Amino acid sequence: MGNLAVRALRAVLGVVLAGTLFIQAMMVWALASGSDPEDGSLPLTPLRVITILGIVSVQVALVCVGRLVTMVRRGTVFSHAAFRYVDVVIGAIVAAALVWFTVTVLNAPSQRDDPGVTLIMGGVGVAILGVALIVLVLRMLLAQAVARDVEAARMQAELDQVI
Repeated sequence: MGNLAVRALRAVLGVVLAGTLFIQAMMVWALASGSDPEDGSLPLTPLRVITILGIVSVQVALVCVGRLVTMVRRGTVFSHAAFRYVDVVIGAIVAAALVWFTVTVLNAPSQRDDPGVTLIMGGVGVAILGVALIVLVLRMLLAQAVARDVEAARMQAELDQVI
């Protein structure tokens, strides 16, 4: 991964993380400031709490991807330490899918006249789970690369002893 690509990705991750933190802070402030819809404040609803949890799952994934990008820049991504971050990313994506399915279930009663919306929302949840499966496959590829890297290091050490 080129230096320009690493810098661009880190910039994008930083902007998205800052944006999610701002939105999350505004939502928490709105929830904490009051619950009377008459005076313009937002009532405490499960949907708002679920949205905050969804934002947290995105933030966790962003931080872990940022750590993986740092490992790429340092050339240490093919190590066992990378698995911790990849596993957390997979968990965050699954959590986001569960949050999305919860939103779908909460929204379903209001969509009785148009059940297609609920089906589409369910399809989006399945697609989010599909992303988690893609990352899981990439984790398996990382495991193979780490195993080959360890084997290559072992063979290099043996070759150095012979020479």
